[in-house]
Amino acid sequence: MTQDELKAAVGQAALTYVKPGTVIGVGTGSTVNHFIDALAASRLPLAGAVSSSDATTARLSAHGIAVLEPAAVDRLAVYIDGADEIDGTGCMIKGGGAALTREKIVADLAEQFICIADESKRVDVLGRYPLPVEVIAMSAVQVARRFAALGGDAHLRSGVLTDNGNPVLDVRGLRIADPLAMESEINQWPGVVTVGIFARHKASVCLLGTPLGVQTLVF
Repeated sequence: MTQDELKAAVGQAALTYVKPGTVIGVGTGSTVNHFIDALAASRLPLAGAVSSSDATTARLSAHGIAVLEPAAVDRLAVYIDGADEIDGTGCMIKGGGAALTREKIVADLAEQFICIADESKRVDVLGRYPLPVEVIAMSAVQVARRFAALGGDAHLRSGVLTDNGNPVLDVRGLRIADPLAMESEINQWPGVVTVGIFARHKASVCLLGTPLGVQTLVF
């Protein structure tokens, strides 16, 4: 199976976690796009969706799925999103699509985070994928220096601003053995909007696409 076929398989499998008549949270990225398309084809009745990015909002709307603002809901039963990396405890690196802040906001509303990913995203220790960090522009150099002190090499993602209008630093060279501690520390640095470590909002379930089928990992 190609990587795209694996993404389509997990997108289809995620429909199992969608209850008719509810409002769901929907993430961002190529794997999530497969889920959105499968959701539309299934014709499952929904009360609406809370989106994590402008791109996702546009795709949901194109399929006729109502998009609600986060302020319009108290809780979401489920949030479905991909990951750039996921470890054996459900902690993730996210933000390759530059939607990490809004993804955390929507994930915070959800009772259950369903991660959909192909098997290439499964790692023992986070950090092989560059860690995205959304920052206030004037703090970028200062935050990069802090990462250098931790052994990380941080560079601005060229030509990219988040939907919030902020730049993204991509940090290479980190080995994130304690995701929760690192997430907590970085989020306190002045100028950091959000770090792309999802440990406080880790996955409850990962639907992992493999050549032998979709593997379900429960954390």
